[in-house]
Amino acid sequence: MRNRSQSQTNLVIFTDLDGTLLDSDYSFSEAKPALRSIQKNGVPLILCSSKTKAEIIHWRKKLNNTHPFISENGGGIFLPPEYFKFQISNFKPEAVGDSVLIRLGADYKTLRKAIAALRSEGFDVTGFGDMSIKEVCALTGLRPADAARAKQRFFDEPFVFRGAASDIDKMKKSIQAKGLNSTQGEFFHIMGNSDKGRAVEVLKDLYRKQRGEIITIALGDSVNDIEMLEKADYRVVIQKQDGSYNSEVIQKVKESVKSGGVGPEGWNRSVLKLLHQFGIE
Repeated sequence: MRNRSQSQTNLVIFTDLDGTLLDSDYSFSEAKPALRSIQKNGVPLILCSSKTKAEIIHWRKKLNNTHPFISENGGGIFLPPEYFKFQISNFKPEAVGDSVLIRLGADYKTLRKAIAALRSEGFDVTGFGDMSIKEVCALTGLRPADAARAKQRFFDEPFVFRGAASDIDKMKKSIQAKGLNSTQGEFFHIMGNSDKGRAVEVLKDLYRKQRGEIITIALGDSVNDIEMLEKADYRVVIQKQDGSYNSEVIQKVKESVKSGGVGPEGWNRSVLKLLHQFGIE
C-alpha cells in the first residue's frame, strides 16, 4: 500500500455523470461522503461525460469542483487557466471563455450534415439539433434551462434512431463511411475521431508531466464509458436502476469491478473503498 502523502498527490479519478455520479433524478446526495473525502484530500475529480460544456459547468458548481473536465464523449478537454504549470503545445490549446480548450472532436456542423445525410439514406434519426427545447425536455426529463444547456453542442450530436434493431449495424457502417464514429449511452451519439478514452489519455499525460507517477480510477455505467474505463488502473462499473450491469461493458472492460449499488450509492461505496485502500479517509 502506498503511503498517504503519495496517494493524495498521485490519485486521479475520472467519472461519468448520468447513471453514475447522478441518479435518475439528477441527484448526487448519496455520493456526498466520498465527494467530501476526495475534496478534503485534494484528489482531482475529472467529470467525463456526454454532457456539454454548459451542462458540466452547471454540475461543477454544484459539486464545488475546480478541476479539468471532459465534455461530449471526449470531444473537448477544458482546463482552468494555469492549472498545469507548463506550456501545452502539442494540441494548440484555445482560450474559450474562462477555460482553456484542447479540441479533440469534430466540428458540430459536420455532425449535423451527417445526420441529414443519414435521413436522406432512409434512416429515421432525429438529433438534438432538430429538436426544440420543449422536445428535448419531453425526451430526457430535463427542465427547460437544463435542456437549453444540453443543446449547446460543439463536438457530439446525440440522436434518436427509430428503426429496426437489424438496421443499427447498417447505420453505424454508414456513419463510419463518412469518416465519423458513433457510440451509445442513453442515446446514440455521432462524433469525430474522439472518445472518452482518448481524452482521458491526454489528461493522464498532463498529470504525469506535472506530478510524476499517477494512479487512476474510472467509474461509468454505459457503452460510451468503455474506452474511459479501459484507460484507468482501477475500473468500476456502476449498477443500473433496475439492478443490472451493462453486459457489453462487463464483457469488454477487463479487470473491472461491480459497484454493488445503483448510481451514486454504488459510486460512493466504490470510491470510499478505493480511497481506504490507498490510505485516504
